[in-house]
Formats: sequence, structure tokens, C-alpha cells
Amino acid sequence: MKTDSIFYRLFQTFPEAFFELISQQKTEASAYDFASVELKQTAFRIDGIFLPTPNLKEKPIFFVEVQFQKDPELYARLFSEIFLYIRLYAPTKKWRAVVIFARRSMEPMEVDPFVNLLGSDQVICLYLNELGDIAEQSLGVGIMKLVVETKKRTPRAAQNLVDKARTELPKQAQQQVLDLIETIVLYKLPRINRQELAKMFRLSDFDIKKTRYYEEVREEVKEEVREEVKEEVREEVKEEVREEVKEEVREEVKEEVKQEEVLQLVVRQLERRIGGVAQQLQQRMTRLSVAQLENLALALLDFSNESDLLTWLQENSN
Repeated sequence: MKTDSIFYRLFQTFPEAFFELISQQKTEASAYDFASVELKQTAFRIDGIFLPTPNLKEKPIFFVEVQFQKDPELYARLFSEIFLYIRLYAPTKKWRAVVIFARRSMEPMEVDPFVNLLGSDQVICLYLNELGDIAEQSLGVGIMKLVVETKKRTPRAAQNLVDKARTELPKQAQQQVLDLIETIVLYKLPRINRQELAKMFRLSDFDIKKTRYYEEVREEVKEEVREEVKEEVREEVKEEVREEVKEEVREEVKEEVKQEEVLQLVVRQLERRIGGVAQQLQQRMTRLSVAQLENLALALLDFSNESDLLTWLQENSN
């Protein structure tokens, strides 16, 4: 599952859910803008940052990291990103880091270099599978919990969230949240049938082609097919070019072989006619074309010595 993109969408849709997670008032969300930030000239990307709005600069920056697989370098990378960000963009700004783990077992074990930070109130570690009542009370947090829900409990949990979305949200805001829920469900239960989905989303019918998940998968497959086709075309072109080159080389080699054979014949005829041929003259003869060598083969019948050959070469060779 693409957890990074899912949580990015979730925090954009429900920024208040983040502040519920860290035991702050939901209204705090109105004081922040949420974004994903890539630090220029580095390979670092911070999953998410809650930046105070310009009129509330005294509030801390919240750095968010979502971790759904083991990574022993997590804290080294996260704190490097944070301090680099502070150096580049906010040298005097207060900050806090929130690390959201799928479960406690995902947390790195070797933390000695960071023990003081991890023991401070600047770093909060949360474990989605341990969320309790808050997940049942809040739609946003409930969607987070759905990401780590067991496959067996996913259908019922998703149905409850769908009902909550339809009850709590205005009509114009519902579709974005339902898209998010169905994306999570389809990632977790890729073999679920349309009848089950229709029941889960309280629909008479469920057209998977109209889901955001379908569009995402379609784009992925489209890109894969595009690369496959490109490779096929490249191979076809390579083969065509290879055949053209082979044919061209074949003609060149034929010409070279023919020239070598005619040259050897002419040299033997000259040896019979005028005796040995100096190495320098033989070298000049190697640069003659087949047609020139054939003309020489006729002309040498009138040669009486090597000077006749030299004269002919001067008059007939380039």
C-alpha cells in the first residue's frame, strides 16, 4: 500500500485528525498549513510538515513521518531532514516531530545517538494499531486506523467509516473522503468483489472503474505498458538497424576480399612479367580499387620493367 500518499491525502483532508493524535485541540488545525517538502540539492523528502500560518509564527512546526516498515536508519534520516530544514528555512523556529508507526515492532531498536531527543517532549511516537477510543470517535483517526486494521475486520470498519462520513460531512465533502476509504479498502482487499463493495458503500451497484484506486492502478499499468512498448520498439529498431548494418558491412567486406584477391593475382602477374616488385610499390597498389587493379592487369602485359609500373601508378592512381 502506498501509505505515504494515503496519509498525505488524509492529513490534507483531515488536518484536525493529526492534532487529535497528539492530544491537542482539533481547532489547532486552523492555525496550520500542511505540505510535503523536498529539500533541494539533497535526497531528503519529509513526509509532511504542518507549518503555522503567517499570522501565528510563534507556534511550532510539526514534522510528520509515517513508517510502515522496519528501517534502522529512520531516526538518523528523520533528524537529518529536520535539522537541514531548520538550517535552510527556519533557523529560530520551535519544532516538534511526530512519528506514526503502523505498530510498535516497526520502531528502530538502536537509538543511542538520539536517546535525549526521543526522551524529550519534542518527539512523539504513535502506534496506529494501539489507537483506542479516539479511533472510534473521530472520522479522520478512524481512517488512519483502517490502514492497519486486519483484513477480517476491514469490511465492517470501512462500512462504519462510510456511514460516519455520510452522516457527519456535508454532501460536497463526502466524495473526497469516500474515495480515500475505498482506496485503502482496495489496497488491503484487492480480491474483494463488486457486490461486497456495493454493500460496504451502501450502493445499489459499485463501478470500480469510477474509483480513484482504479485510476491510480490504471496509470501504473499504463506506465508499465508504455515502457514495455518502448522497449519492444527499441528492439525492433535495433534489429532493423542491425540488419541494415550487417548488409552494409557484408558489401564492404565483399569489396575488400575481392580487392585482396585481385591484388594478389596482379602481383603474381607482375612478378612473372618484370620480376620482383618493390615493397613501396606494392603498398601503393593496396590503395587501388578493384576496377583500377583490373585495368592494371591489362596494362602490365606491355610492361618491361618496374619503371613502367611506377609510371602507370603515377598516371592512374589517386
